[in-house]
Amino acid sequence: MPIETAEKLWYRIGEVEEITGVPAYVLRYWESEFKLLRPKKNPAGQRLYRPRDLELVQRIKTLLYDERLTLEGARKRLLAESRRKEQQLDLGLREAAYGDALRRIRERLQALRARLAP
Repeated sequence: MPIETAEKLWYRIGEVEEITGVPAYVLRYWESEFKLLRPKKNPAGQRLYRPRDLELVQRIKTLLYDERLTLEGARKRLLAESRRKEQQLDLGLREAAYGDALRRIRERLQALRARLAP
């Protein structure tokens, strides 16, 4: 079930509990079990979850409750997924850099051809 998270920049733990259906004590426990789940804390010590934290909570909930993975299995799956995303991002940036370099080379060659043309 997709969640609408674009409305706010920060959510308190009670709001996350309401949106995801995961009790606050479980959210606090998951913070100790999943390194990727690290909400910020304000000066008063209240947890502030970003929209991506909400998506991660929803993903953890799916892995544990729907796919019936153990905590260790869910940790491994999340780690593999995060590595895969990083690799895809690197490839995308590399391809964009190559594309820019090729465009510059093409422009230089065209300028050189224009100079050499009688």
